[in-house]
Order: sequence, then structure tokens, then C-alpha cells
Amino acid sequence: MPRGPSRPEPAQCPPDEVRTTTPSVPRAGTPQVSGGGRWSRRSWGTTTTARTPRSASCRKRPPSCWGWSGPCLCLPTPWPTSSLSQASQCACALCSLPGPTDTRALSCVAPRGSIVASFRCRRCAAVMGHCQRRGSQLLLGQECHLHVYEQGGVAQIAGVHSHPLPDLPHGTLDLADLERMVTRGLGSPYHPVCELICLENTHSSSGGRVLPIDYLHQVHRLARSYGVRVHLDGARLMNAAVALRVSPARIVEHCDSVSLCFSKGLGAPVGALVGGPKDFIEGAWRLRKALGGGMRQAGVLAAAALVGLADAEEVLLRDHQNAQRFARGLQELASPICSVDVAAVETNVVMVTVDGLAPEELCRRLRAVSAAEVAQTGRAVRVLLFPWSERSVRAVWHRDVSAQDTELALRKWEFVLRQLGP
Repeated sequence: MPRGPSRPEPAQCPPDEVRTTTPSVPRAGTPQVSGGGRWSRRSWGTTTTARTPRSASCRKRPPSCWGWSGPCLCLPTPWPTSSLSQASQCACALCSLPGPTDTRALSCVAPRGSIVASFRCRRCAAVMGHCQRRGSQLLLGQECHLHVYEQGGVAQIAGVHSHPLPDLPHGTLDLADLERMVTRGLGSPYHPVCELICLENTHSSSGGRVLPIDYLHQVHRLARSYGVRVHLDGARLMNAAVALRVSPARIVEHCDSVSLCFSKGLGAPVGALVGGPKDFIEGAWRLRKALGGGMRQAGVLAAAALVGLADAEEVLLRDHQNAQRFARGLQELASPICSVDVAAVETNVVMVTVDGLAPEELCRRLRAVSAAEVAQTGRAVRVLLFPWSERSVRAVWHRDVSAQDTELALRKWEFVLRQLGP
């Protein structure tokens, strides 16, 4: 992966092995909560950290390779073992009650919450916590992650009937359609009874769009008027908070429960969180255990989450700026093959529309390195991504992608598009 000049030199590996990099990483320090400001204890919390070069062990990656296919490709921040052991001196178990490190991590985001190891586990536990009768109805967007990418888990495991509604361009749902579906089952012997509405913020399939706070308020007010609850799939909640310039608490106050992922933009190696009222979380603890989510030494997960939360605002804002810079640069190329809606780039995701070429072929060309490229650009760069749909590819920024990496990726796209011709 190409690196900026301010980053440490790559670790020396044998010539016949894959070259790797050694970015600097946080070192353990005593977490301290800020006294005020937008990112106070009630929202994220602030941890004092120091920077130190990582150990000699290196993460293997193709030479001059820029991982760009999605948030899950983000290599976890290489937490030193000493950092984790100091941050979680008292090992706690997800099979019982949260330990001190769990509690500290939860207090930064959701004072009443439950940490889980699996993203799917926390989604399913949240749905089961709200929909306790088999055959209950869940309303959600037809392109949201919970509906498309989890094998219908809420039906398989929870016996919940999910009814998808069309997503509007911003990732929202039409309020009139929502109310019509909520009321259809009331008093009817034929239709399922709606018990839960699930919103996704930021909305992945819409290109990381942020749901407006006014919209969240409207949905919550509508739901409460009919006795329906609202769950926020906030895998990228922190991205939404940074984009809106508000605390996460300001967003989730319009929901009955929320889930958050620590291993996307925050860069933790694993871990997610479910937050909600006390009685809901007590039920979520039991459901997590039944779903196989109980585990020992969970303080290690919480410690990594704390390190990721420490500089979250700075890191995520940089990711957003890099994504917007790339979108503007790609638009300036004015290619008939690739186009992007710059106004739709609100966070760390860029959806690129591809015309006249299969997205798979574009990805292959961006991944390939040739002598012609080296001769013309002086660099050999590989951009790794995957097709998102039949006519689009999705690019996602994370803490491993710098501003210089973004410029190199733009030059790579320019070279590939020039090779394809006008």
C-alpha cells in the first residue's frame, strides 16, 4: 500500500515475500474522559494516548496495494499486546455481567448496553428483543443490510416477518408508506402486526448517506403513536455523528435501541454494541447467550474499542474529506465510463456509476499492474475493490487510507480510463 512521506518506512521483508507496512499505532495510556464539549462522556469519551512504532511483525499485503473494496477490508489497527493487557487488567466475561473495561467502553457510547463479538448477533438480538411474538412484523428498507445480507436471519432464527419498503435516494423511507404498513395489521385477522421499524444510519447501499435528525424524529413520533418501536442499525453511527456535527446521543435519542460496530471506521479488530433501555438490555444479555454470543475475556474487545474511540472524530473526519476529494477528482476526469454524484458523498463511501464496461472488468484493471503504467506514471499502484451492482462499484475509506493514497488512487483511475479510450 502506498504511504505518505510522514509515515514510517516499511518493514524489511525478504525480496521473494510480499512487502508489508508498519504504520504507527496507539500505545496504552490511562483513559481519561473529557470534561465537556461535543465529544464528552455522554457521547464518545476521550482517551489520552501516545504514539509508538508497532512491533517488527508485519501484516502481509500485496506490494503498492491500496485496500479499498469495503470497510471489512480495513486492516484492524495493530494494537500492541501491552496496550490491551493494560486497558483490560480485569478480564470480564460476556457470559455474565460487564467488567470494568466493558463498562468504560459502553459509557463512551451507550451507558446501558451490551457488547457482542458478532455484528449479525447484535442485529438479531435487537430484533428478537423487540419482536417477542413469532410472526411479528418488522418494517425496513429493501436495500438495507439487515434485509439483504443476513440470509433472512430474523425469519430463520427469530420467526419475525420482515416487510421491505422502497428506499428513497437518501436512504430514508416514505412516511406515508410507513404509516400505511404500520396500521394495516391493527385489528386485522389477516395481516401480521408490526412491532418494529429498523432504520440504517449511515445508509450503506445509498452510498453512506446520513439520515436527517428531523426525519428520525418524525419516524419515532409516528411509531410511538401506534405502539411500535424503532431500532437504529448504526453500524456507522459515528460517521453519521461526524457528518452532522452532533454527538451520537443526539441521533439515538429518537430510537428505542441502537447497534454500533467497532470494527469499521473505528478500526477495532472485532466487536459491536447494542444499546437501549435497562429492561431491553437485560433481555439482550439473555438473547446474546442463546445466540452463541457469550464469550470470556471480553475486556480485550472493549479495550480495542476504547482505543478506536479515542481519536474517532479526527480519523472519521479525515476519511470523509478523502472520500469527497476523490469524488471531486473523479468528476473532473469527465469520463463517459465512470461518474459520481459529488453531492451524495456525505461520509466515507463513494458510489461510482459504471457505463459501457462491466464493473468486474473495471475492478480487474484497477487491480492489475503493468509495465506501461510504471513507464507512464512512475508508480505501480493496485486499487482493490469489488463490484457493488451491475452498474456500480463502491469505494470505502478507512483509517489505513491516507490523503496521499487517495491521490494515487485517482491517478490510477485516470490511467485506466485513458487506456480504455474516449
